[in-house]
Amino acid sequence: MIKNYIKTAFRNLWNSKGYSLLNISGLAIGVACAALIFLWVESEYSFDSQHAKKDNLYRILEWQTYSGKTGMYSSSPGPLTEALIKERPEVVNACHFSNHQLKKFGKGPAAVLAKGVYADKPVFSMFTLPFVQGNAATALQQVNALVLTESAAKKMFGNTTNVVGKTLPCDDGQDYVVTGVIKDLSPNGTLQFEWIGNYDRYFTDNKWLASWGANGLDTYVELRPGTDVAAVNKSIYNFIQQKEEKAAAHIFLFSLGDLHMRFHFEDGKQSGGLIQYVRMFTTIAWIILLIACINFMNLATARSQKRAKEVGVRKVLGAARKTLIGQFIAEALLMSYLALILAVIVVALVLPAFETLVQKDLHLQLGNPLHSGALLAIGLVCGLVAGSYPALYLSSFNPIYVFKGLKMKGSAATVVRRVLVVMQFSVSIMLIICTIIIFQQVQHIKNRDMGMDKNNMLMVSIDKDMYKSFTRIKQDLLATGVVRDAALCDYEIVYGGNNGSGYTWDGKDPTQSVLVSTRNVSPGFFNTMSMKLQAGRDFQANTVADTANVIVNEAMIAAIGTKRPIGQIIRTDNSVYTVVGVVKNFVYGDVYGQPGPLMFFCYPEACNKLYVHPKANTSIADVIAKVKDVLQKDNPAYPFDYRFLDDYYNEFFVGENLIGHLSRIFAALAIFISCLGLLGLAAFTAERRIREIGVRKVLGASVTGITALLSAEFLQLVALSALIAFPIAWWAMHNWLQQYAYRIGISWWVFALAGVVSCFVALATVSFQAVKAALTNPIKNLRTE
Repeated sequence: MIKNYIKTAFRNLWNSKGYSLLNISGLAIGVACAALIFLWVESEYSFDSQHAKKDNLYRILEWQTYSGKTGMYSSSPGPLTEALIKERPEVVNACHFSNHQLKKFGKGPAAVLAKGVYADKPVFSMFTLPFVQGNAATALQQVNALVLTESAAKKMFGNTTNVVGKTLPCDDGQDYVVTGVIKDLSPNGTLQFEWIGNYDRYFTDNKWLASWGANGLDTYVELRPGTDVAAVNKSIYNFIQQKEEKAAAHIFLFSLGDLHMRFHFEDGKQSGGLIQYVRMFTTIAWIILLIACINFMNLATARSQKRAKEVGVRKVLGAARKTLIGQFIAEALLMSYLALILAVIVVALVLPAFETLVQKDLHLQLGNPLHSGALLAIGLVCGLVAGSYPALYLSSFNPIYVFKGLKMKGSAATVVRRVLVVMQFSVSIMLIICTIIIFQQVQHIKNRDMGMDKNNMLMVSIDKDMYKSFTRIKQDLLATGVVRDAALCDYEIVYGGNNGSGYTWDGKDPTQSVLVSTRNVSPGFFNTMSMKLQAGRDFQANTVADTANVIVNEAMIAAIGTKRPIGQIIRTDNSVYTVVGVVKNFVYGDVYGQPGPLMFFCYPEACNKLYVHPKANTSIADVIAKVKDVLQKDNPAYPFDYRFLDDYYNEFFVGENLIGHLSRIFAALAIFISCLGLLGLAAFTAERRIREIGVRKVLGASVTGITALLSAEFLQLVALSALIAFPIAWWAMHNWLQQYAYRIGISWWVFALAGVVSCFVALATVSFQAVKAALTNPIKNLRTE
C-alpha cells in the first residue's frame, strides 16, 4: 500500500508540475531559512563549550555605585585570587588574566606583532587549551615562559614544530622562552589570544595591582561541582570591603556559560543580552516554518476542486476515508522531503554568504546525528502539519455532491484559510516595522554628533619609545602632503576603561563618588581629532610645562559644579592638577549613552597609539602607503600595524547591525512566502467563482472590474493584518528602544509605509491570479463548469 501511495503521489506531482514546483519551493525556502537560523543559534549556545570544566568556571564581576547609579565592572584587584583560594573552600582554583597586550617579538625585519595575555599557572588546568608541544603542568613555571598558539608559532618561526626552548626577544626588554604550543583557539570562545605569558612577569612591571583598591585584571575561578552559587555570591558580596574598607567594589560570580549570551547589566542587575536576540530569531525560525506549512495547506486546498471528482470516484469504488487520508499525507510527506532536499542544497549554496553576514564559522554537518535528525524531524513535522488539514478536508467530500455539481461545505475551510493569511501578513508587517526601526536606531547612534571626526582616522600601534622622536615623525608625516595632523594617545579614544574615583576638589560632597576616565595624550591631540576646546588652551609643545595641568571635558566640569573651570584644582592622594582647558563632550565608552567625566594628561611617554588625520579628498590607500613609508623610515624596527577609528567604533554595533541585516532578510522572505500563500488562496477563490466570473463577462464586465472584485477581499485581509500588527510592533519596538539612553522616537510613517508596502505586494500577487481568471474564455468556463 505504501508503494502505491508513493507511485500515486509522484504521478499527481508530475501532472501538476507548476503547482508542485511552487509548493515545494515554498517549503524549501521556509526550511532553509529555519535551518540557517538554527545553525546560528546552535553556534551561540555552544560558545565556550570546548572547555571541559565550563559548568564550574565563573568570572568575577563587580558592582560599583557612582553618582547614585550602580554599574557592572569586569576588572578586579590583584590579591583577589590568592585570598579566594585561601578563604573560600568552594573555590578549587583561581586565575588572573591581564588585559590584552600587543608585543613586538623578534628583531629587525623579521619582528612581528602579536596580541596576548599574562595569566596565572592554573590557567591550563581550568581551561581546555590542548598542547601540541610542551607540558601544560610546567608550561608557566618560568617567569619568562611563553606559550604560543599554532598560528603565532608559525608567524614567528615559520613553522609549528621544534619551537619549544627557543628564545624570543621582546620590545619590553625581556627575552621569553617558548615553553609550549597550543592549538589555535576556537573563535567561538571567550578567550582570544596569540600568546600567553606568566602573570608574575606582568606583575613585576605593574606593582600597583597589589592594592585591593586597584582593579586591572580579569579573574576566573573554578568552583567545586554542586556548589550553591547563589549562596557563595551572598557570602562574598563584601569580600573586598573586608580587606579595603573604602573600596567601592562588591564582587559576584558570573558563569562562563552566560558570559556570551547574558553579559548585559543595568541598574545593579543582569538584564537581557544576546539571549534576547537568540530567542527572537528562534521564534522567527518557527514562524517561518509555520508560514511555509500554511502555504502548503492553502495551495493544497486551492486545488481541491480539481481533485474533487478524483475523491468522489475513489469513494464510489470503495476507498475508505482513512485510505484517502493516507494518500494525501503520503503526498504531503513526499513533497516535504523533496523540499527538504532542495532546502539542503539552498543552505549549502548560501551558507558562505550567511557566515560572512553573521561572522561565524558554521557547518551543516549531515553526518552529525543532531543535524541529520533535526532535518528529518523538520521534514516529518512539516509534512504532517502541512498535509493533515488538506487530507482531512479533501477526504471529507461527499461523492453525491461532487457528481451533481452541488456546492460542497467550505465555509469553515474558507474562514480557516483567511485566518491563516491574516496571521502570515501580520507577522510580515511586524517584521517590516521592526526592521525599519532597528535600522533607524543604529543609524541614529552612528550618525550622532560624536564631538570629533572619526571618519578615515588612522590608528597606528607604535613602539613605547617612539614619543622621543615623535616631533620629527610628525614633521615627516605632514611633509607627505596627505596628512593634516598627527598626535599620540594611550588608548582608542572611544574606549571606556582606564578610570578611577580617587579625585577631589574644593566643595566636593564627601559622600559623592564620581568615576573619572583618564587619557594620556601629546600636544595637538585635540586639533588632530577635530575636538573643540570650549574654554582655555591646548597643551604646550613643551610637555614638561604641563606636567601638573589637565584638560577636562564638559561632563567633568558638570560633576565639579563650577562656572569658572579654568584654574580649577583637582587633587588625588599624591598629586595636584590645574585645569587649563575644557573640551566639548565627545562620545566614548557607552556609545549609546551620554559621556562621563574625563581628564586628559600631557604625558606622551605613556602613549602607544598614533592618530593620523588625513587631508580631505585624499586617497586612503595613498595615505596608508605614505604613513607606512614614514614610520618604516623613522622606526624601521617596529612592524606597521594600523586600523581605522570608524571601524573600531562600528564594532560597538555588531549586534545591532547583525539583527538589522537578519531582520531585513527574513522580513523579505516572510513577505515572499506569505505571497505564495496569498497566491494559493487567490487561485482557490478564482476556481470557486469561475462560473460567476464567466456570467459577469457575458453580461459585459471588464477585466479591470473583475480583477478589482477578486482583489478587494484580499486587500481587506491585508488591512486587517495591519491593524493587528501595528500595536504589537509598536509595543515590541518601544520596549526594545528603552535600553538606549540615546534613542529615536517611533514615527507614524513607519507604520504607514509597512502597510502600503504590504498592500502593494499583496495586490501585485493577487492581481496576477485575478487577471488570469478574468481573461479566461467565459464560454469555456460555463461549459466545463
